[in-house]
Amino acid sequence: MNTAIHRTLLGAAALLMPCAILADPQSPARLKRADSFLGIHFDFHANTDCTNVGARTTPAMVEGIISAVRPDYLQIDCKGHPGLSSYPTKVGHQAPGIVGDPLRVWRDVTARHGVALYMHYSGVWDSKAVKEHPDWAAIGADGKPSAKATSLFGPYSGRLLIPQLRELAGEYGVDGAWVDGECWASVPDYGPAAMKAFREATGIGDVPRKPGEPHWFEFLQFHREAFRKYLRNYIAAVKQTHPGFQLCSNWAFTDHMAEPVSAPVDFLSGDYSPQDSVNSARVSARYLARQGKPWDLMAWSFSTKPDRRQKTAVQLQREAAVVLATGGGFQAYFTQNRDGSVRLEEMPVMAEVAKFCRARQAICHRAEPVPQVALLFSTEGHYRRLNGLFPRNYAPLTDALLALLGRQYSVEVLGEHQLSGRMSQYPLIVVPGWGHLEPRFKDELVARVQSGGNLLLVGPEASALFQAEPGKITSVGRGKIAAAEAAGLIEAARQLFPEPMVDVAGSRDVDVCVARIGGRLLVNLVNTGGPHKTQSIIETIPPIGPLTVTIRHATKPARVTLEPGGRPMAFDYRDGEIELTVPAVAIHEIIAIEP
Repeated sequence: MNTAIHRTLLGAAALLMPCAILADPQSPARLKRADSFLGIHFDFHANTDCTNVGARTTPAMVEGIISAVRPDYLQIDCKGHPGLSSYPTKVGHQAPGIVGDPLRVWRDVTARHGVALYMHYSGVWDSKAVKEHPDWAAIGADGKPSAKATSLFGPYSGRLLIPQLRELAGEYGVDGAWVDGECWASVPDYGPAAMKAFREATGIGDVPRKPGEPHWFEFLQFHREAFRKYLRNYIAAVKQTHPGFQLCSNWAFTDHMAEPVSAPVDFLSGDYSPQDSVNSARVSARYLARQGKPWDLMAWSFSTKPDRRQKTAVQLQREAAVVLATGGGFQAYFTQNRDGSVRLEEMPVMAEVAKFCRARQAICHRAEPVPQVALLFSTEGHYRRLNGLFPRNYAPLTDALLALLGRQYSVEVLGEHQLSGRMSQYPLIVVPGWGHLEPRFKDELVARVQSGGNLLLVGPEASALFQAEPGKITSVGRGKIAAAEAAGLIEAARQLFPEPMVDVAGSRDVDVCVARIGGRLLVNLVNTGGPHKTQSIIETIPPIGPLTVTIRHATKPARVTLEPGGRPMAFDYRDGEIELTVPAVAIHEIIAIEP
């Protein structure tokens, strides 16, 4: 290891821990993913150019990462989208040149330090598998086999995916796999097995070939269920032989696949946009928070446009803060060299991000959102407007979310399954442009309004569902329904919900997330100022403030602190309201209220 880099890494490690890490030959216990908070993801999607994989993968390299960052887990490459494995697999397709056994090095060192090890494994997308076995590929409407996607109805899962995951679990004892290229890489299949199954399941003889043709929605729904079955099948098969192996399908049951969890995944995860990262994380985190599974989100540590550059520590800290404020775990993605080694000179940035996250872990991780505004992400409405299986295409929802956050509302993004039976907890429910809702759910919304709730319909499609007149607020029973165009959303929200739990004055560039943990009420304030949507590298984030914060609270609190650090805050309390001033928010501050 370069001496200068080694000193830098040790210095970064000293910021995070009081003493150096010592290898333990007894292999200390590793955290399950359900209990993990912070990780690093590495991958390089090994391909035919990788002729020296493992030559520079040394114990010192792995120890350098762990010493600097002290992650709960590492995720590393073992098979990317090209389908070539970066370790000496006995059941898959290897990269052209592998020196020794690099995966054994990663496993031995991480086990010695009590750090969990997960594999980055490309699932549905396997270019090598479909090249070698064209009969394993999904068939397009043109009759040609896909060069990327395997068929959900073919032998790929049983012949390669399951045996290789069992090899990783059994031969190497890794803790689990983050399976990539899954729901978002799946495509409709016109192969004989898929066509036969579709006709038998639906009774539809004429198979649609493109959007707009009869039964297109039914055809996509059939394939969505095929993906769920594929997922359930391989997870069950791996767990039958290796029950402790922890599995996640990247983006399954998230905003990419916005529906109830229906497969036995151990955790949920996804890598949000490398460019418009803050806004991407804002949606994903708010949907995942109520999915009922351990979850984390992954930031890309580098930009991709206009060029590939390393992001700064403050930039990644803010991307992390969006996730931490909603109770999630965080990881960041760093690429590996083409020989599988890691650029240790990039780790000091991650060490600074880790320090930021760890300072907030005790007060943020798994905190529960306090219901305020529910923004509906309709599974049914979403799937009816898509032309693919699980693409991201929900601009009206994103636009509504950003508008509400700009007004400093604390917003949750909720599907029907997350909101049904809990509507009475939310003072305001917003339906952002969905053109279809299931009748039973629609009836529940109306019943909620009649009992005293507030419903805001955004856009003509949503208004038409309830025959609401745009621009008007109508009393229905003890509640109200308002219909508004996107431009009028905030004014309508103010009329329906004029007194949220938290009001902030002093800046619009602050996200408010209200949560509870351990009996304490938490008001998360995240600085979202600056051109984060359009600027790929953020060198500095100007602080915002001072902020005047009003918190509606039934009783006078015993104590108010600013976290992290437990800094006591002066406050006034009168007429059921706490009023205080936050001098500045650099990136993420948390007001903690003791009951």
